Amino acid sequence: MKILAANRLTDGETVWLGAGDCWVESIDAAHVARDKEDEERLLAVGKGGLASNQVIDVTLVDIETVEGRIHPLRLRERIRAGGPSIHPDLGKQARLNARSAA
Repeated sequence: MKILAANRLTDGETVWLGAGDCWVESIDAAHVARDKEDEERLLAVGKGGLASNQVIDVTLVDIETVEGRIHPLRLRERIRAGGPSIHPDLGKQARLNARSAA
């Protein structure tokens, strides 16, 4: 299973491609690709976002679901989902629903 991550150009925020091919700020709202065809579709939409200067660093992210929530397999992606690891008062981790990176 995979999701598509990127960084929004206007503010650098990590975003994920969600339902309706909209960029969302919560990893839990990301569309989960369950087969190769869906992964290719996500990448095509991401490349469109890159070409239209909406996002950069478009990346397919390997995930698993844990208790119904999306959990990236790589630490880098868990940190991107939670926000800067040195300032708990800034970024996504400052929001009530944020999860710990580790």
